[in-house]
Amino acid sequence: MNDKKKKNETWEWIKALLIAFGLAAIIRVFLFTPIVVDGVSMMPTLADGDKMIVNKIGYTIGKPDRFDIIVFHAPEQKDYIKRIIGLPGDEIEYRDDVLYVNGQAMEEPYLDKYKAESEELPLTEDFMLEDKISSKVVPEGHVFVLGDNRRKSKDSRHIGVVPIDEIIGKTKFVFWPMKDFGFVD
Repeated sequence: MNDKKKKNETWEWIKALLIAFGLAAIIRVFLFTPIVVDGVSMMPTLADGDKMIVNKIGYTIGKPDRFDIIVFHAPEQKDYIKRIIGLPGDEIEYRDDVLYVNGQAMEEPYLDKYKAESEELPLTEDFMLEDKISSKVVPEGHVFVLGDNRRKSKDSRHIGVVPIDEIIGKTKFVFWPMKDFGFVD
């Protein structure tokens, strides 16, 4: 009877572990996944090596919003992390370091710290969307993205607009290093 009880207890532990691993796999594949920031393209908002959580379900039930920080599959078989600047149908222009969306000046408070510390301005060179993607507006089903470190970011100015179906998810929570733990804008 004692051997049967031990076998039963062992089997219960094995089932519990299999369920735990199964749930962890489902959460990682379908809901949330970690990502490590690689490079300086999102400075000062995000630093090289920051570890973040990507929300994969946000855009399956909602739409991307302007200024969301997203992770997407880039053309060179790599995942990029950038900020959405233009949504489908938007006209985008930068003039005198100011973002204009559909002719309206937009504030970018996440760049204030960088502009204050930079000795070299403008942070973002002047351009019109048409100069970068040969279209006056962001095409349907796509977004226009930029890195916060405008001088050192490979983004929509170089790779073109990003198909919405290539977006893995949105991210705004840094969990490592501990000194940066929390939400970012």
